[in-house]
Amino acid sequence: MDAWVAWIVLAALLAVGEVATTGVVLGPIALGAGAAAIVALVGGGLAIQFVVFAAVSLGSLLVLRPIAIRHLRTPVALRTGAAALTGARAVVLEQVDDLGGRVKIGGEVWTARSFLEGEVYEPGTRVEVAKIDGATALVIQ
Repeated sequence: MDAWVAWIVLAALLAVGEVATTGVVLGPIALGAGAAAIVALVGGGLAIQFVVFAAVSLGSLLVLRPIAIRHLRTPVALRTGAAALTGARAVVLEQVDDLGGRVKIGGEVWTARSFLEGEVYEPGTRVEVAKIDGATALVIQ
């Protein structure tokens, strides 16, 4: 078996191991094996292949691993759109009951219904958005 094929097989095994473990260690080493495969393919000697393998593996571990770890630790994306309104405070503009009404949420006027059956909120009452149902805010006090 040619040396470059052995390096490619090693790189593939390391890449599969990275996917299975997500430890961000085997992937950068797989890059080193890939670089060594390229050196072997162009005719570089075994010593040069190992030097390139070690250098690229170490370099990618030092450079790529911290970036990947930072990326994995970023917070979950913030809620956007109507989902971001859940939990927001609102002011009742027109009486809100089971059938309807209007509230002001963050400067915008929304149609609203009471979240709990039988609840009625008078104008000026401060309420909280429990859920958004289409274009209607379901509110609770």
